Amino acid sequence: MKLSRYPEYTDSGVDWIGPVPSHWGIKRLKTLASQVTDKATEKRRPVGLENIEGWSGRFISTDADFQGDGVAFNAGDILFGKLRPYLAKVYLADSCGEAVGDFHVVRPLRMIEGRYLQYVMLSRSFIDIVDGSTFGSKMPRASWEALGGMPVAVPRPEEQLSIATFLDRETTKIDVVIAEQERLLELLAEKRQAAISHVVTMGLNPDAPTKNSGIDWFGQVPAHWEVSQLRRVVLSFEQGWSPDCESRPAEGSEWGVLKAGCVNGGRFAESENKALPPSLSPRQELMVNRGDLLMSRASGSPKLIGSVAVVEQVSSRLMLSDKIFRLKVAPGFEPRFLALVMGSFQLRQQIEQSIGGAEGLANNLPQSRVKELWIPVPPQSEQDLIVSEVDGVSRGIRELEAATEAVIALLKERRSAMISAAVTGQIDVRDVA
Repeated sequence: MKLSRYPEYTDSGVDWIGPVPSHWGIKRLKTLASQVTDKATEKRRPVGLENIEGWSGRFISTDADFQGDGVAFNAGDILFGKLRPYLAKVYLADSCGEAVGDFHVVRPLRMIEGRYLQYVMLSRSFIDIVDGSTFGSKMPRASWEALGGMPVAVPRPEEQLSIATFLDRETTKIDVVIAEQERLLELLAEKRQAAISHVVTMGLNPDAPTKNSGIDWFGQVPAHWEVSQLRRVVLSFEQGWSPDCESRPAEGSEWGVLKAGCVNGGRFAESENKALPPSLSPRQELMVNRGDLLMSRASGSPKLIGSVAVVEQVSSRLMLSDKIFRLKVAPGFEPRFLALVMGSFQLRQQIEQSIGGAEGLANNLPQSRVKELWIPVPPQSEQDLIVSEVDGVSRGIRELEAATEAVIALLKERRSAMISAAVTGQIDVRDVA
């Protein structure tokens, strides 16, 4: 879509806004909206920073259990993440609730359309300027003085509505394509799982003699393989500690506590952690090391419980949480093979039938049930060959995933550029809104 510019512009007097349509005005945000600081008197719909998707303002449901008092907000209020504002967490509330943690709660006044103001606060230049005003080195925050003092380009009310309507429609189109690309990532993950499921139960030689495993989950397996319960392969289970942590990842020399999602998809993601508060001492015996085999034992989503990954590399000081098991396998068994087996269709079926608790946060996988899981056990030399084969298959899929992720990044950049152009008047959307 090619959009025209306005017929006449004037200097806004603000470097990062630049020239604006001549009939627009420039006002400070604090004259367009008020800060809300009233404490919530009841616990309902708590919203934390992790519930807000950066740069889009979408609400994301999580299994987080928020602690502490929050600020009460109403439908139509804007929650602006003041901690690390470069994350661009700006949410336009559609109902009442409680903002827990590092938010400025902003209530638009009558002369400003809430959806328009949210888009202004999501624009890259706005975020960059606010981020440059932060105080604190380890936990940079934006003050209300800095946020409230931000200049905003203000068109007439009906034009604000036109711009918001245009951006709602066009960003939705982009979001649909992003969702399609994210679905492609899911399909690639399913393809990888299918390849793993075949090779960890049938081996690499299609002509090898087979036998009945005696276990419904597997059916036939190579004749020289064994089938065993996990208790005979795993020597010990170690569980961690989950203190009240900060709602951000650890940085630099800080200690962090792993979240359950650190092993999702069979890959270790050290960024999935929460910073340990300075008031608490780390427990050295729970420190995660390279080569550790980790399993998620609890989650709000049953599909993620039982995810297993080997720690290939870790650069931060991280500890196990009580939602993570560290498994020590018996000599002669390859941990990376066990991680592959645990991600197969056959093991996922067993795991999902072993999960205890009601739907929601109570979902968990007890040690006793983990020990009862049945797994195929080929000779160690064959385990190594299977790991190498899967590494080769996975490499090609990872390349496709990387290309898809690059497309997603470009779409998000386009989305951001469109928002910035519309809220500074660089494009005229009145006739297309």
